[in-house]
Amino acid sequence: METVLIVIHLMVVLALVGVVLLQRSEGGALGIGGGGGGGLMSARGAANALTRTTAILAAAFFATSILLGVLAKIDQGPGGILDQVPTTQGQPASGGVFDQLAPQTQPAAPAPVAPSGPQVPSGQ
Repeated sequence: METVLIVIHLMVVLALVGVVLLQRSEGGALGIGGGGGGGLMSARGAANALTRTTAILAAAFFATSILLGVLAKIDQGPGGILDQVPTTQGQPASGGVFDQLAPQTQPAAPAPVAPSGPQVPSGQ
């Protein structure tokens, strides 16, 4: 479904670019078509048809863009990366991304703590 919609979207984009390039500009410099000299349609009729076609293709472009955005949101899993980081009362817990990237080393064994206070003879 998404692939079909992308193909339709690209066809609408190419058609829209083509129709815009066919229109006669105000200065007449960039218009490919729309020259004078009788044809099937008058200059005014061609301009109206191109304007109408541009409006229809623009509406189709917006519709396919919105549909692609909706499909992307539906296919997306719940939440993001930041939602998956465990927290403890507002503080990030250890084991985050940077902790996983750091080299894993074994913590050193704690040094024995000397008793604090006067030594009492045990009587032995």
